[in-house]
Formats: sequence, structure tokens, C-alpha cells
Amino acid sequence: MRYRQLTTGSLALGVILLIDVLRVWLPGIITIFGQAASTPAELMGAFALGWFVLAAAAPALVRRVGARPVTITAAVLLAAARLALTSTPGGRPQLWLATAGLLAGLVWLVGVAGDTDRPVPGLALGLAVNAAVHALLDTYDLTWRGGWVAWLLSAVAVTLFLAGTALKGAPPGPDGARSWLLAGPVLLLAGMVALSPALAQTGMSYLVAGDGVARSPLFGLAPVPVAVAGFLLAALTGPPRRRWGRPLGPAALLSGAVLFALDRGDLLVPAILLTAVGLGACLALTDAVSRPDTAVGAGAADALRAAARRGYAVVAGMLVFVLAAVGYYSAYDLGYPNGAVPVLVAGLVAVVALAARPVAGRPPSDHRPAGSLAPLPTTALVTALALLAPLFADRVAVASNRDGPPDRLRVVAYNIRMGFGLDGRFDLAGLTAAIDRQRPDVVLLSEVDRGWLLNGGHDTLDLLSDRLDMPYVFGPAADPVWGDAVLSRWPLTDPRSLPLPAVGAPTGAQALAVTLDLSDGVRLAVVSTHLQPPPDTGPVVQARAVADFATGYAAGRPLVVAGDLNTEPGDEAFGQFTSAGLVDAMAAARPLATSPADDPRQQIDHVFVSPGVTPTDPVAPRGTASDHLPVAVTLTLPPR
Repeated sequence: MRYRQLTTGSLALGVILLIDVLRVWLPGIITIFGQAASTPAELMGAFALGWFVLAAAAPALVRRVGARPVTITAAVLLAAARLALTSTPGGRPQLWLATAGLLAGLVWLVGVAGDTDRPVPGLALGLAVNAAVHALLDTYDLTWRGGWVAWLLSAVAVTLFLAGTALKGAPPGPDGARSWLLAGPVLLLAGMVALSPALAQTGMSYLVAGDGVARSPLFGLAPVPVAVAGFLLAALTGPPRRRWGRPLGPAALLSGAVLFALDRGDLLVPAILLTAVGLGACLALTDAVSRPDTAVGAGAADALRAAARRGYAVVAGMLVFVLAAVGYYSAYDLGYPNGAVPVLVAGLVAVVALAARPVAGRPPSDHRPAGSLAPLPTTALVTALALLAPLFADRVAVASNRDGPPDRLRVVAYNIRMGFGLDGRFDLAGLTAAIDRQRPDVVLLSEVDRGWLLNGGHDTLDLLSDRLDMPYVFGPAADPVWGDAVLSRWPLTDPRSLPLPAVGAPTGAQALAVTLDLSDGVRLAVVSTHLQPPPDTGPVVQARAVADFATGYAAGRPLVVAGDLNTEPGDEAFGQFTSAGLVDAMAAARPLATSPADDPRQQIDHVFVSPGVTPTDPVAPRGTASDHLPVAVTLTLPPR
């Protein structure tokens, strides 16, 4: 039993390392291999799919040389790639290191499947611990943090993983293919919904707001320990004894996936909890235990065939992972509905789980087979780790309302490209420094990602809010976790969000309006937006909608409109703002190119103000923390 449990622990650690690699590799497809909208989504999808297809050769390799050599070799390569990613400087080396780690991880999974017929305890433990640690790190991974602490913790995890891999477990039985088939789909749904700390935090911010516009929450990570506990208990306690209880887990999973697909911020928390419990229950339904008479004395040929079945099941499941991930997120470039993707994956998991038949002679729950984990102690330990996250990692910035209204306000507008710099690294320090150097009073952000699995599952807005010590209001655009935001050192009141006409553009757009309460009755209206032009034309219709919305919202008060407007001075869309009576606050510094950041040629990031507001010191400071440069300007409000 001891060796079986060590094998379970090694599988769990390997899952954690593989997820770490995926959190680097997935955004690398967009930020290094491609350049988001400028690289065809089909090409990026083909690049992603190709490595998973290549891994389909691994089961044949296992049959030829055996599972042990394949597992140990792939484990060493996975561990080496994971450690190297902690210090890589970004760029192509980062992409190819992550790709090597991904391929090694896929081959390692196939090798482990050849020797393991009961993967559910290890898979469940790895996913749960990863979610708890990710929450404890405030969604800011060790691979991006660097420093000696990140190196030490990574080295400990890698060492334990390799030590566990080196141990030889008991001979496997002929079962387990269904459980291994679900590894990919469960990994997708866990990272996208069920065990995503960033999504939980975002969902809490909508519940705190109560008006459809997300704001800084208190204890934003509180749903994470609940989801972790529900997932682990459901996965480790085994399937229901009564036949009528078997459909409950699949039903919960499908319900959670449907709630997630509805794209409503106030439904994210129940979607997370239902999906977590449902995923765990579906894994439990497939956790078959071999019959004693078939597990012992099986011939070598039968054992090889069983190992190959499990290996091909892993490959098929991971192909579902990449196809569903690419299919879901490429919709934001190609413009087709994607809500059905998580529901279809959940449906696949449910069908596979319900098709698994209980094995005759299964030991009762109080005599679990070797390798099982005690459900209550294991769940309690992992949940306790997750509970540390909302207690220690969650901070809410408090606006510093000074004595009397300010004479001047420094405004910064920045398209942050989901937090990734030109080198493809998640550059939280670079973004914070670029903004903080301007000593801003209010910050308007575009391309804010709050939990996409494709971008590594970070809540970039909350991380920046913590470091800038500025509370936020978030306006969802493409979906509830991608859009625009306003951060301020002054209280933010009366938030409103206006969805903008799509006019053929695939990615959604919105305009977020808030009021800065500058005390003594002085108020400033602020509108943050990111215009998405339709193919082969400018965002004229969206610009007109924003100008009308902003001037109506301000109702005669001083007004600021800023963001990535994807239009240049002299364009028709640019003229929509000036025709509405707004003034180009950056005019004194023209020409002022802001994109691309390493060789600025386009003037597409702007700040507009209402007449009577005096702009001074407009700048676009150089830097590569994003593919855009920030724009900053000092505003003097009209006398009262």
C-alpha cells in the first residue's frame, strides 16, 4: 500500500508540474508564436494541435520498450523543462522550453497510464492541490515570480516527483481506460471553471457589486476551498451505492457548465461549485477496481494490450483538451458562438462516467484497495491549504480621499495585453512600474483578463489593484472575465457599462463609465473603452456610441474618455469624439505613436476631455511590458 500511495503522490505532483507548463505554453501560442489578432487563429490552432497529435506515437513506444523507461525519461524531461521555465528570459526560448515540457508531460502521462489502472486518486489530488496553491499564490505562478523562493519550492516539487517516479508500483490490472480518457476533459473543465481561483475571485466581484459591474471584492477567493473540498470528497469517496444516485454527479456537472456558458458574472460562483462537485463525482464513477481473478495471473500480452488501451485513452482525452481549448478561445478571433464548447465537454465526461459499470466484487469503502486516499483526512488537508488563500492572499485597496478636491489629476490609459509583455512573459512587475512611474490618480485599462485558461488563469486586474493600492471597477466585454477597467485613488461611484455594437468585429466591446468623487461636491466622469474595429474599416459606429454614451453620462460634469480606440487622428472614427465636443488631450504632443511598443508607428491610444478641462504634460513613455505604450496626461479641472 505504501508504494501505491507514493505512486499516487507522484502522479499528483506530475499533474501539478504539467499544469505549470501549460500556464506558460498556452499564452505563448498567442504572445510568442503568434500576435493575437494579427496571426490567423487557424495557424495558432494548428501549432497547438500538432504537439498533441505527435504524442499519439507514445503508446506504440510504450509497447515497444515498456512503460517504465518511457515514464522515467519523460519525467526527467518534464522536470527539467519546468525548472528551466522559472528563469527563462522569454521569447522563443520560453516557447520551445514550454513546448518540450508539454510534449514530455504528455508522453509521461501515457507512460504512467501503462503502469496505473487507478489514476483517479492521483489526478484528483493533483488538480485540487494545484488549485489550492494557485489561490495561495494569488494566481501569480511560481514560474513567473522567479527569485530564490520560487526556485526552492519548484526544486522541492521536482525532487519529490522524480523520487516517486523512480519507485516501482504493483502490477496494474486491465481496467482504468475510462478514467484516463477523462484526464484531458477534466483538466480543461477544472482549469476553465471548477478549480479556477481567478474565476472564483471574478465571480465574487460581481456578487459584491450587485449591479452587473464587477468591483473589488472582500474575500474574493472564498469559493476556492469550498470547490476544492467538494471536488475531492466527490472524487475520493467513490460512487453512490444506490443506482438512483449515479446520475446526480453528471447532472451537477452539466448544470454548472450551462451556467458558465450563459456568460453572466453573477452566475460564475454557482457554476464553479456545481462543476467542481460534478467533476469529482464523474471521476469517482470511472474509478474501477480490477477483479482479483483478472488482475492476477494475466499474461504479458494481455498486460501490454491493457497498457496500450490506457495510453491511447490518455492521448484521446488530451486531444479533447486541446481541441476544446482552441475551439473555445479562437471564437474571440473568429466570431462564432463558443458557449456550447464547455457544455459538450461536460456532456462527454457525463456519458463516459455513466457508461462505467460498477465492478463486481468491489471492496466496501472501509476496505479500499491499495493506493486509495482516505477521503476525509486528504480533503481536510488540501482544503486547509486552500483556506489560507482568502485569509492571507486577498487584499482590498482603499481609496485615499484627501482633504478637499485635488488641483490636478494624473490620468493613465494602458492596453495591458492580458499582462504579457513583448517577450511573452507575464510581466506584472513591468506593468506596475510603467503605471506607477506616472504617479496616477486614475488608471484606465484595456485588454484586462481575469481568468482565461488560455492566458494562464491569472486575475491580472486584482494583481495590479493590489500592487498599485487602487480599487477597481471592471466592465466585461468579450465575456465576464475579459474587458476594461478603471482604478482610482478616489472613490468610484455610479458605475455603468454599455455593450457596444459588434458591427462585424468578433471580439465584444463595451464602454465603462464611473464617477470619481473628489469631495466637496466635485465629481469627474470617467469612461474607459477599447474599440474593436470591424474587418477592413474603422470603428466609426462604436466611436459614435461611446461619445454619445459618455456625454450623456457626464451630463455637463467634467469628462474623461480614454483607452485603446484603434483609430488615428484624422480618421472618421476619431472625428466622432471631436464632433461630440470632446478635446484631444494628447494634441500638444502629436504625433504620439503608441503601437507597437517596440517600434511605435500608430497613434491609436487616446485621452479625450470635455471643454474646460485643461490637459498638460501628455506623454507615451517607452516600455515593453505590453504591446502598447501607456498614455498619460495631467488634467486641471475647471474652477467651481
